[in-house]
Amino acid sequence: MTVEAKICGLNTPDSVTAAVAGGAAYVGFVFYPPSPRAVDADQAAALARLVPDGVVRVGLFVDMEDAAMAAILAAVPLELLQLHGAETPERVAEIRRRTGVKVMKAVRIAGPGDVALAARFASACDRILFDAKPPADMKGALPGGNALAFDWRLIAGRDWSVPWMLSGGLDAGCVAEAVRISGAGAVDVSSGVEDRPGVKDSARIGAFLDAVRAL
Repeated sequence: MTVEAKICGLNTPDSVTAAVAGGAAYVGFVFYPPSPRAVDADQAAALARLVPDGVVRVGLFVDMEDAAMAAILAAVPLELLQLHGAETPERVAEIRRRTGVKVMKAVRIAGPGDVALAARFASACDRILFDAKPPADMKGALPGGNALAFDWRLIAGRDWSVPWMLSGGLDAGCVAEAVRISGAGAVDVSSGVEDRPGVKDSARIGAFLDAVRAL
């Protein structure tokens, strides 16, 4: 089975180059200032110029207002918007219509009840991202990129009307098992290829992409 990989939270030329050279199908830029991986529009525009055609440029947004999102889209050639906040299905559909850009909605999973939310978003977006929901008492938790995994069996054998991607706690050592259990056809990593929060390691990016390619 061919599995696609997304490297998220890229914020330096070296990390972008490593992701592209390793065969990433998607590269992600985070537009959420509290994140240690955040970039602004100027930084992202420069990094996006390093990405060849055929590799999808993804922008991660968390409950961003229309004007701010429009300003980023005017500067950065994004081809997929990853909505990682508390956006409702109606808001997701509105962003998709307003921007004319494909949308991926993150659904955070801790238990079976969370999985059911995916069906509500399927008609409003182009792709679903399953990520781990941080526990309520986790200090400094981000909407994503917390190095947490969820029980992959919760989504195993399920079908949705749109493609989906697996995220949360993945790294080169566990991605094969995650794909085997969940059946994911695409995987997303951020903290799992870092030396410390916000600092990507080119060797870890390469190792992760090698592990995915071996699938």
